[in-house]
Parts: sequence; structure tokens; C-alpha cells
Amino acid sequence: MISTKSRSRRPGAAPLAAAALALAALDAPAQENPGELFRTSGRCIACHKGVFGPDGDDLSIGFDWRASMMANSARDPYFQAAVRREIMDYPNAAADIEGECARCHMPMASVAAAATGEIGQVFANLPVGGAGGEFADLAADGVSCALCHQIQPDGLGEEESFTARFHIAGMASGSSSGAGAGDPNARALFGPFEPDAGGAGIMHSATGFEPRLGEHVTSSGFCASCHTVITRPVRDGGTETAFPEQSPYLEWLASDYAEGGFLERSCQDCHMPEVAEDVPVTMVLGQARPEVSRHVFRGGNFFMLRMLNRFRSELGVTALPQELEIAAARTADHLRTATVELELVGVGVGEGRLEATVLVRNLAGHKFPTAYPSRRAWIRFAVMDADGNRVFESGAFAPDGSVAGDDHDLDGKDFEPHYDMIESSDQVQVYQGVMANAAGEITTGLMSAASWTKDNRILPLGYDAASADSRTRPAGAATDDSDFLPGSDAVRYSVAVNPSSGPFRVEAELWFQPIAYRWAENLAEYDATETDRFVGYYREMAESSALVLARVEGVVRQPEPARKMSM
Repeated sequence: MISTKSRSRRPGAAPLAAAALALAALDAPAQENPGELFRTSGRCIACHKGVFGPDGDDLSIGFDWRASMMANSARDPYFQAAVRREIMDYPNAAADIEGECARCHMPMASVAAAATGEIGQVFANLPVGGAGGEFADLAADGVSCALCHQIQPDGLGEEESFTARFHIAGMASGSSSGAGAGDPNARALFGPFEPDAGGAGIMHSATGFEPRLGEHVTSSGFCASCHTVITRPVRDGGTETAFPEQSPYLEWLASDYAEGGFLERSCQDCHMPEVAEDVPVTMVLGQARPEVSRHVFRGGNFFMLRMLNRFRSELGVTALPQELEIAAARTADHLRTATVELELVGVGVGEGRLEATVLVRNLAGHKFPTAYPSRRAWIRFAVMDADGNRVFESGAFAPDGSVAGDDHDLDGKDFEPHYDMIESSDQVQVYQGVMANAAGEITTGLMSAASWTKDNRILPLGYDAASADSRTRPAGAATDDSDFLPGSDAVRYSVAVNPSSGPFRVEAELWFQPIAYRWAENLAEYDATETDRFVGYYREMAESSALVLARVEGVVRQPEPARKMSM
């Protein structure tokens, strides 16, 4: 049962700059009992399970969701460590930082808090399963059924709804939500299908909610609300320019994958794959429906799913071990098959140098990598001689999670530039976003970030910089690279070799890591339970923090000398 006692701002929490306070203003309905706005997922899973495909696959919405990052957004130990780091950096702004972070990671608790006139909290709701916060149950449920399916269509895809500024209707009685045609006290849950009377009655009896057709839940703008994150650096007494921390939706809008584009695909098309056969969405009197989207929410963080599984007891994870491993394997498989392609072209040896070009194609409908800036991809390029000896390597992955030659891994104050040509092993092509604070210093602190010093994340096909939102444009040396194009990048390699040691075998691999070495190791500077714990987890699992998404190889032979022609 969720209590409704009032809360006040914690002692010592000073307000942020005016601009940041504007972002913290919550849009949630006034509510006598904010706990009645939502139900936790257990009430939904009771019916949304036990659905199997013709081949016996468990297609249950509840079980798919339970093993997703959405369900575990509050348990995510990196999220917890990152929030702790931010409030240690800016203790006077702690309350507002927690409120802002809770909006996406503990959204039901955040909205419930707003209904009491307060802002959301993070640490009052932790640890999951053992916290005393008044909305701890809602917080632990992460991005849950009753949150997403109550989002109203108003403003979706528009600036006003970004950074989790979605709208949740007030109670049906006296509200304009239109909820509960049969019961004036029912709240509406939106879905992609016209509900049948029997199913609607069961849902209402079990949860108090009433299902409604709401096609906006299938739109990309629906996802954009939480996956377009605009932050502002915290500076006492000043206002700062908004910083686009995450903007995959805006990247998608400028691509050929956007609505009306020749490759049109929505967020849900890729991240919630449809079941091939007609299946019900519930085991209780469910009728078979076409084009049912699985609630797997496949993204890019295979590493965190395995971390949640490995430390499941400490983190309060409820998904079964096999469910999390299947989710991690699906994520890795999706990354390998649907994100990038590699091609090796122009390979040859001449005048003591091996020359080759690696072409990287982005198959995703947004930048690759995209979203949270801890993600990076890089090229490993290696040359072996005829005896199998490695004579050159750029971008080797180390067991501690670092990448050889990446200056950002060597020194958190530096970063690896974008390259058009690589000629030595201490150069590596890393696709990433690198943030800087207002003084131009490199940072991994989100509340410090003011600009991109480098953004060479590979653009989606069709990306039009002229019409794209300016916040998505590349930054740094990539803007001067004529081979850095919408949908691809080409990197030339020129390596000194002894031609007599050939033929040479060339390997090129594209690696991906959801939490880069520096983003983890920078947390080691902070002495707190959450930061210490995450760094320990990371170091223990660092060897498995990255994977190869694509690989090509070829053999290069020394050109035969020209034969002398007889007369």
C-alpha cells in the first residue's frame, strides 16, 4: 500500500539555476491519493503471461518486459552511481538533480510525487525491495506498464514532451482524460487494439483501469519523450545553454527512416519486433491479434543486462536468470545483425606500405552509436605477415575494458580525435560523443556538460544536416572529413611493412561497448557506496564489456615484378 503523507524539500537542498528549475517543473495531475494513479507490473503480468507461439516460444508481454532495461531502470547500478556522482559534484543542487533523473528511471514515483506538489527522489527509493520512500514500490517498477500506457497523445514528438515531459491524465472524475466510459472512476490505459468488452471488463476488475484504443502508443514520438534528453549544466547563479544529452529521435527525424522516408521504420518496428503469427496479448480470454509487438525493448546494453543478472541478489532483480540471459543474447544478436556493416576496399602493397580502406555503414535509423554518451564503437585493424606474426594493430581491446591507443582511456582530460587516415598503432578510430564543460574541459559528468567537443557517431542514411535539428550535427574533425557521410564513414590505413614478409592477412573489426572504460573509471574518484559498487562490478566484468559487431578480412600479395619482354 502506498502512503500519501506529504513531503517537503530536503534540508540543505538549494535551488538550481533558474533555467534548470524550469526543467524540473513537473506536469502531473493534482491527486488526493497519488498511489491510485498507477498499478505495479505484478497486477498486469497476472494476465499478460502464458502466451506462446506455434513453435513454443514464450511471447508473454510481462515476461519479456521483466527482463528489459525498461523494467530494471531503477535497479541499474550505473544509473545509481552516476546520480550519486552528480550530487557529490553539485551538493547544493542535489534535490533537483535527483528529481530530474527520477523522471526517466523512476517515472511512476516521479509523477506520483508531482501529484503531491513535490519533485521525485532517487535514493529515498533505494535499495529496490528495501526502501522506505513513500513511492518506493512505484520507483522499483521502473518504466512500467501503467506508466507508458497512460501517456496521453498531447505534444508527443514535440519539444514540450522531451526529457519525460509527457502528460498523464488526472482522475476520470471531472477530468478531460475521457477515461472510464463504463466506470467514472476508471483510468484509461491506451493500446494499439480496439478492446473487446470481455477483456475490458476483466482488466477493470483486476486493476481499475479500462483499456482504450490509443494509436499514439505506436508512434516514434511516444518513445521520444524519454529518449530525447535535454539537460542544462549546473552553475550556481547562472543560466546555461541546454545540452542535448540524448537525441536518437531527432537523429531519426533527419534520416530516410523517418515517417515518409523511403526506408520508413518507427522506433517500435526495430525495438519491439512484431510476432509473425496472430497471437493474443493475454492468456485470459485473449483473442488472437495481428502484428503484436513484443515488449523486449531491444537496445544496446547487453553488458548491463548481464551485470544485473550476475549481481541480481544485491540489486533486487526479479526477472529470472534465464530471462535476463535470453534478453542479453537477443540484444547482442540484434547489434550484430542490424546495426553496422563493414567492407574492406582498396587493399594493396606498394613501396613498403600496405594500404587499405575500411568502410563502415550504419544500418540503424539513428546515429550509431546513439543515446547515452557512454557508448562507443571503434575499428580494430590488424595486419599479419606470412608466418602469422602481427606486424600492425590499431584498436586492440584490453581485459580491463580499455582500448589501446584511445587517449581518453589513458587520460580522462584528453580524447582520441576523429581520423581520415591512420598510420600508427597509437591511433584508433573511435566513434563516440565527447562532452566538454563550459570551460572546454573534457567531462563525463552530465550536469557539467555544455557542448560536444567530438561527435563522430556515424550518421543515419539520408541524414540532411541542413534540415536536421542543429543539436544532432557532428562536431569536431569529422565535419572536415569528406568520407564522413550520411550512412557511412571510410577510414584509410597506411602501414609500413616489409614486402618480403608477405603475403599479408588483413583483419578489420567493428567493436561496440555500451559503457566505455573512462565512463566507469571516472567514478572511482568518488567515495560512495554506489560508485564503489559499480566500479567493482565493472572491473570484475570488464573483459566482457564489449563485443565484435562485424568483421572482414582479406589477403594482400606483393605485386609480381614486371617481366622483361623479349624482342
